[in-house]
Amino acid sequence: MKQFLITAAGVFAGLVIFMIGVPFVLISMAASAAGPPPTPAKTVLELDLRGALTDQSPQNALAAFTGRGHSAMSILAGLRRAEKDDRIKGILVRLPEQGLEPGIADELRLGIKHFRTSGKPVIAHSQGLYPAGFITATYMLGAAADELWMQPGASFQVTGLANEDIFFKRAFDKFGVKADYEQRYEYKNAVNGYLFDDYTPAHRAAELSWLGSIYQTDIAAAASDRKLDAAALRTMLEAGPYLADEALDKHLIDHVGQVHEAQRALLKRAGDGAELVDFEDYARGRPSSQRGAGPAIAVIEAEGDIVDGKDEGGSPFRRGASIYADDTADAFYDAIKARDVKAIVLRLNSPGGSDTASEEILASIRAAKAAGKPVVVSMGTYGASGGYWVSSEASAIVAEPSTLTGSIGVFGGKFALGPALAKYGVDVRHLGVGSTYASAFGLGEPFTPDQRAAFAHWMDRIYDNFVARVAEGRKLPVERVREIAKGHVWTGVQAKDLGLVDQIGGFYDAVDKAKALAGVTGEARLKRMSPSGSPVEALQKMLGVSASSARTLAAAAWVFGDPRAQEVLDGLAQERLRSQGAMVLAPTRIH
Repeated sequence: MKQFLITAAGVFAGLVIFMIGVPFVLISMAASAAGPPPTPAKTVLELDLRGALTDQSPQNALAAFTGRGHSAMSILAGLRRAEKDDRIKGILVRLPEQGLEPGIADELRLGIKHFRTSGKPVIAHSQGLYPAGFITATYMLGAAADELWMQPGASFQVTGLANEDIFFKRAFDKFGVKADYEQRYEYKNAVNGYLFDDYTPAHRAAELSWLGSIYQTDIAAAASDRKLDAAALRTMLEAGPYLADEALDKHLIDHVGQVHEAQRALLKRAGDGAELVDFEDYARGRPSSQRGAGPAIAVIEAEGDIVDGKDEGGSPFRRGASIYADDTADAFYDAIKARDVKAIVLRLNSPGGSDTASEEILASIRAAKAAGKPVVVSMGTYGASGGYWVSSEASAIVAEPSTLTGSIGVFGGKFALGPALAKYGVDVRHLGVGSTYASAFGLGEPFTPDQRAAFAHWMDRIYDNFVARVAEGRKLPVERVREIAKGHVWTGVQAKDLGLVDQIGGFYDAVDKAKALAGVTGEARLKRMSPSGSPVEALQKMLGVSASSARTLAAAAWVFGDPRAQEVLDGLAQERLRSQGAMVLAPTRIH
């Protein structure tokens, strides 16, 4: 009876997925396949940045069909298309109330300024700016518009930047938990919250350094765009907070009005019959630069923690991201084999990850260079630690002014929970054979002196490897790299002065650099070669069945009465499948 009930439950669950889940997926895919609605002859685009915003679009095939949310890369492509589209007469940007990631704000600022060279107006509208996150980055982005509006009575609280860290050391001491970690070196502060109850001098200095650099960059950019003196603007901002009318009196904004008034102002400029269209609907159209013949610049996107292996699934609808080393390396080798690809731009947004995974991706970059195809890294908000390991030997590195990069260092260790668990009657014991190092990462006790010595020696070798790759790739003396490494995080501006990056700029600056290095003149297609699975592969992962079974289930969904899926199924029938953070016990991490 028990086995019968288990089997029956399994069958019922399968039927639920089959009858509800599959048709839902196919309907979503069919809706997406239908494409965006026609663009009116006179259009004002509304770009709403108040929701989820990532650096890159999800690479998961089904995640792209479900949910909404912008990415900086899709916005940039849409802006480039819109500035050449005679139907687009202007853009309204809805600003978030909190701070944007600084690298994303830098990139979007460049995109908006480039759009404005077309002579089409941009209005940014805010319903309030509050001191949360990188709020100066949000203000900087609004300042890049032709006009910055604010809702009547809204708060203008752009008074500086602050960051908050939590320290667990005293709580760990109270409960008998030992955080046993090694760091290389004093600026590698990712685990300081476990080891100390306050900032160390190095931690404090490093954090104030990058915060100060971002703050200065944001103020300088906003002052330039609003044609104000940077020092005077900083003084005015720090004297706040203000309400909207006070911000207007101080020329910090241009107009006080409701969002519908801003919409009406742009529609009036666009002419009779103009319509408001959601930017995301417009951006869904495929850029013409992806199609055609002639030389191409491959674009490989990578966002998230750097991990070993391939993307084997999980939820196929997730919008979160990891950089899988096998998949990313395969994308580089595909670009190497593509005859039309003359250079590669790696759009990277990563705070780090596995050293072995980073090395695998770096090896594929070396292979691309050896094949005569320059590789230019375009860094988003992060290009640090493992992200910098990956970038270190690229032909060139282009970073945003506020990119957080460097962090050339490693950390690793464990939590020793034995004493804490013993208080609750739980005893951790271990047995082993061979070296005592075999049990080094057991939960029961801290490292013994011999284990720590062996572990520290191993950490030193990983750190030395990291330094060597940076010295080789950046053509810097090893001793110079050791001076500026030690786990120190730098902003893009600081990294440029130190020789860790080549150029300050955004994605399209990286494309121009790649074209120059490859000797490509005139226009070049951007050929997206980011690792991604087909919808069939994603469905296969969701259901845990073979690709042929996934197609069979999809076809059955249509037979059972979903004619809207037919078009999608016709495409799927022709499709060929491609042939191709810090864990407690992980011994090393290069975040």
